[in-house]
Amino acid sequence: MQQRQFGKTGWSVSEIGFGAWAIGGSWGDVSDRDAEAALNAALDAGVTFLDTADVYGDGRSERLIARVLKSRGRDGVVVATKAGRKINPHVSAGYTPAALEGYIDASLRNLEVDALDLLQLHCPPTDVFYRPEIFAALDQLVSKGKLKAYGVSVEKVEEALKALEYPISSVQIIFNMFRQRPTEHFFERAQAQQVAIIARVPLASGLLTGKLTAQSSFAREDHRNFNRHGEAFDVGETFSGVPYDVGLQAVEELRAITGNIPLAQLALRWILMFDAITVAIPGAKNPSQAQSNAAAAALPPLSAEQMAAVKQVYDTHIKPHVHQRW
Repeated sequence: MQQRQFGKTGWSVSEIGFGAWAIGGSWGDVSDRDAEAALNAALDAGVTFLDTADVYGDGRSERLIARVLKSRGRDGVVVATKAGRKINPHVSAGYTPAALEGYIDASLRNLEVDALDLLQLHCPPTDVFYRPEIFAALDQLVSKGKLKAYGVSVEKVEEALKALEYPISSVQIIFNMFRQRPTEHFFERAQAQQVAIIARVPLASGLLTGKLTAQSSFAREDHRNFNRHGEAFDVGETFSGVPYDVGLQAVEELRAITGNIPLAQLALRWILMFDAITVAIPGAKNPSQAQSNAAAAALPPLSAEQMAAVKQVYDTHIKPHVHQRW
């Protein structure tokens, strides 16, 4: 597993990480046993970056990570979590220093640590990015020893660009074969400021695994069922905002460039072709998925022809639906 520098923090992290949303909730039922086995498989494969949030299963994901790391040791592992989505209603006014510190204290307990490695504001309303006092409050929490570093998770490229005006360590943003706009507006500036980029939703909620079909069904508690049209949160988090039938058509064309490589691994290796990316964080609900994700890092670079073919599929099928929206 190759390592990449995590911005200006001094950390080195695996270029494939572990997204822990699925083991917390909203992706169908995942037992504690399967969740812990998936985490252990990822760590055994060299993964050293785990991404979670306080709302993933109302702390369940954080507690599962704490349990696994307690049993095997935390050395060399960076755990990123997020706060803010518990604010209800989720509006800018709810983001106060006191509220954030309360959520951070709960995450400290869930993760069983004295300081969080990385705290990310969890896709806050756009107005929050225009409130410097919120970022000043995070600086104070670093000074108090509750945070080692902080960053943001964003929905829109414009939010990511605005966040670069603050002394953040990282930006987490949706980036995959179906969401390519960050390359045009954001990557170069983030690199210039030594801000780490975490690529989330790297497999477009499973579309880019190539395993979904028009007949696929999803559990009632799976966001791919209940958030198809943004009923619960931003629709861009589900299938990257791509209409399901359009995504399936695009996947069929992508199959032509995969050769003998599983599409999911090719999709992850595509992300790693961009030097601005620090780590991609696919989720996994069992050991085989975790091992397959980690193995993508060992693939050879994609050819210029393959990269051009992916761009052609994006421009033809996907771009009209997502490019200017996020």
